[in-house]
Amino acid sequence: MSIKANTVVSLTYELHTTNEEGQQVFVEKADEQNALVFLYGTGMMLPKFEEHLLDLNVGDEYSFELSAVDGYGEIDPGAYADLPKDMFKDVDLPNVGDVIPLQDNQGNHFRAGVTAIHEEIVSVNLNHPMAGKNLIFAGKIIAVREATEDELSHGHAHGADGHADH
Repeated sequence: MSIKANTVVSLTYELHTTNEEGQQVFVEKADEQNALVFLYGTGMMLPKFEEHLLDLNVGDEYSFELSAVDGYGEIDPGAYADLPKDMFKDVDLPNVGDVIPLQDNQGNHFRAGVTAIHEEIVSVNLNHPMAGKNLIFAGKIIAVREATEDELSHGHAHGADGHADH
């Protein structure tokens, strides 16, 4: 069976980016014991990532690079904020380099990287940590199956065999 809409895909991958010198830098991986399992075509994955996997079969290996625009976007120079230090009075003050969870006025959760700590404010970068970076993927398709009715109605995979707790 080949990868198409409404199939559950299990795959391995290694993700790299490139640094300023153009050298590849390892980011993360999923191996066969901890494969990435997802319902294809539901918008859970980057669209261009899925596009590269369309019509692949079990055992196929893949390797491709997504531009920053096709990944997590370019860095938005306006996506920085200064938070009042008193926001952290009930928790430990973060350190520069920490990634902290935040919530906007509409209840949306996101993460921000701490860039500086000043006397009264904590400066954060609201860009995705992978913004502005090309993403280099390589891996292998290890399973493809039809999605169950439950998975289709829930909009996500229930594990490699379709029976994982959700």
